[in-house]
Amino acid sequence: MLIYLPIAEMPVNMFMVLAMGAAVGFISGLFGVGGGFLMTPLLIFSGVPPAVAVATVTGQVAASSTTGAIAYGRRSAIDFKLGTMLMTGGLLGTVLGVWFFNRMRQLGQLDLIIQVSYLTLLGGIGLSMLIESLRTLFRTRTGKADVKAGRHAWYHGLPLRTRFKASGLYVSLIPVVALGMFIGFAGTVLGIGGGFILVPALIYLFRVPTAVVVGTSQFQILFTMIAAIILHALTDRSVDVVLALLLIVGGVFGAQFGARAGRNIRGEHFRLLLALIVLSVGVRFGIDLMARPSELFSLAAGRAP
Repeated sequence: MLIYLPIAEMPVNMFMVLAMGAAVGFISGLFGVGGGFLMTPLLIFSGVPPAVAVATVTGQVAASSTTGAIAYGRRSAIDFKLGTMLMTGGLLGTVLGVWFFNRMRQLGQLDLIIQVSYLTLLGGIGLSMLIESLRTLFRTRTGKADVKAGRHAWYHGLPLRTRFKASGLYVSLIPVVALGMFIGFAGTVLGIGGGFILVPALIYLFRVPTAVVVGTSQFQILFTMIAAIILHALTDRSVDVVLALLLIVGGVFGAQFGARAGRNIRGEHFRLLLALIVLSVGVRFGIDLMARPSELFSLAAGRAP
């Protein structure tokens, strides 16, 4: 069944979009990531203009994060103090991200920025996560202790240190807020919740327990994505409401099943699966960038010298 998208200006199969939303929603609930790092590329690969895909997916990410946050909140698996600090930085980053998004779109460089950023972020982070996950699995099977556990990095001791009881942390607020700002900026520009960055960052950089990190990630993503979709709708008007509603319906349905399935995944397996998913999407963007274009030359109206 075809349905027309007014902002994207193209017809799509309604059931295909619902299925995409459900699949990404399941992964969102399972790993505590917004799911945008999968949904935005899927829409772009399906022919949706990158600017519309980025702005519209923020609504789907917010919806799936809402259901995920509720599910983890009921199990007391959210560090609300840590999530609030991350959210503070995230809102600042969101405002900066919308400005940068609109500026690059005016210059005609937004599509290239999105593709290169996805390749760099997903490829680099996915590869790092994969290496670390394999090392952790090796240590677990050989009985070797993780020598990094319990150590504090230099940024933990910066000024404004505070205690996060739910996570068992006593660290500076500066790197926490800075991390949230980066997640908010990247999420707004690329149409991602940023969970695929936030989750491993909290685990590896701050040693937040896996049992708490997923719910805290969902909590932060929820508020930054609500702010992002409002700003996108008001400033660049690239949010396709019809597409967003289809993605939300599918995402809400899938996120509930993902949150339940996540209870049975061990920490080291959790990180390995997330690394493989992130890395695979980055590889796909790399292939697209290196592929020979279907049209080597194009004509466009321009100003005479």
